[in-house]
Amino acid sequence: MAGDRREADAITADSAQSAVDLLWIPLGAGSRVPVVRWNGRLYEAMSARRERRPRRDLYHAALEVAVAGTRYVVEMTPAWGAGHSPDGAVATGPVGARPLGRSRLFRYEVHCWRDGAIPDRAFAVGGPRRLSEDEHTARRILDLAPAVPTAVWGRDELGTGDMWNSNSLIAWLLARAGVAAEGLDPPDGGRAPGWSAGLVVARASGSG
Repeated sequence: MAGDRREADAITADSAQSAVDLLWIPLGAGSRVPVVRWNGRLYEAMSARRERRPRRDLYHAALEVAVAGTRYVVEMTPAWGAGHSPDGAVATGPVGARPLGRSRLFRYEVHCWRDGAIPDRAFAVGGPRRLSEDEHTARRILDLAPAVPTAVWGRDELGTGDMWNSNSLIAWLLARAGVAAEGLDPPDGGRAPGWSAGLVVARASGSG
């Protein structure tokens, strides 16, 4: 499977000299830490009951960005575990509450990683979704990554009406780079908590 993933990565990177691809990955797919999947299911069960709607599959967004033929991955991950790597980490923030962020176990990292890997890439539903082949847009996303707001993960610290998480990061980057992120829905039957938080903060800070 690792060989297949490397081959797919190469195809994506080589399909355009500059490109922005969005991946929708089921929450907890491929994770060796089942608590991520269980917590996601519990959160969605509680949300569905509160909002009186059917349960939906939850998705985690990531980006693959190519600039002049060089490939990068942009993703938010825990600062520990199998998906963690110090390579390409450009920002970090707390998980759950700011005081908890003093411990590595309660921190996340924002990666903008040249030739990096997304551990659960093979599980992305529908594969990479091409959003742009504009070099300026691709470079803008890479330039913006270190400046992303590092709000508390899982909380509505910024008053957007939605929690801040990995989906917020991707939505914020796309919106700030001029990509029409409002219509980028997850696969049918799915939901991406945190996406609207990224859009709200991007609008407040301006785009372009």
